[in-house]
Amino acid sequence: MPDSSEWSRYWRSGRFPVEAMRAHFERHAYDLHSHDAYSFGITELGAQTFRCRGAQRTSSAGMVMAFNPDDPHDGQAAFDGGFTYEIVHIGPELIRDVLADAAQRPVGAPLFAEPVLHDPVLATALGRLCTALAERESSLAQDEALRQAVDAMVRRCAVRAAPPGWAPGARPDDPGLRRVRDLLHAHFADDLGIDQLAEVCGRSRFALTRGFRAVHGLSPSEYQRQLRLRYARRLLSEGSTPADAAFASGFADQSHLTRWFRRYYGITPGVFQSATDRFDRAA
Repeated sequence: MPDSSEWSRYWRSGRFPVEAMRAHFERHAYDLHSHDAYSFGITELGAQTFRCRGAQRTSSAGMVMAFNPDDPHDGQAAFDGGFTYEIVHIGPELIRDVLADAAQRPVGAPLFAEPVLHDPVLATALGRLCTALAERESSLAQDEALRQAVDAMVRRCAVRAAPPGWAPGARPDDPGLRRVRDLLHAHFADDLGIDQLAEVCGRSRFALTRGFRAVHGLSPSEYQRQLRLRYARRLLSEGSTPADAAFASGFADQSHLTRWFRRYYGITPGVFQSATDRFDRAA
């Protein structure tokens, strides 16, 4: 059960691929996971510690966390008293659209070399975007805040080459691991065994797990669970009940989905489903 002193407020756009959350956590710990979006967090109070790209990181008050799509990380309070933070998730297609519009030509997707930044200008731009979303400002005001935030991200922090330690794409040419990844994507809801994956990969179970983690930053089981959760999110956003979403995505039951959903995203499936175009409070 969530600690009674913890709270979160979550918002999801119905117009474009943007989500935001403001939360205070003391005991809650995120499992190792990634998002299929760019994620930018602003630590307001306290400090949080997390693993990302092979090292332990700490974000204290005023710092910004920057995660590329599929950038594995976990997270928890660094000290007693917990931390308060805001985080916004922006779909890669929206980032590309904003950048292409500004340049009036196609542009590649940016990457962010450092997962923790001390940049007051960027923190202000991101905070302004979260406020525009949370207070349900006009569409024009939200669009302007989004574009200003993206501009600040790219001008101040972005690189074009993959940053050191960024797991996805580390060994994209490995055919055995690629076959395992394809099998997981095709059958993520099925009860796949490690022997089956090792056979597809053409190497031992140990070598498979080690190699897969080196490429994706997650073990095969963690990767499969993440695919299940992403599919469940899609079903929930389309109107499926949490019970139906749990069954279709490979979880044992609704409570099993709810437990992992909160460990990855800090909210329940019900809060996620009901939060379009407003902030919902989750105790």
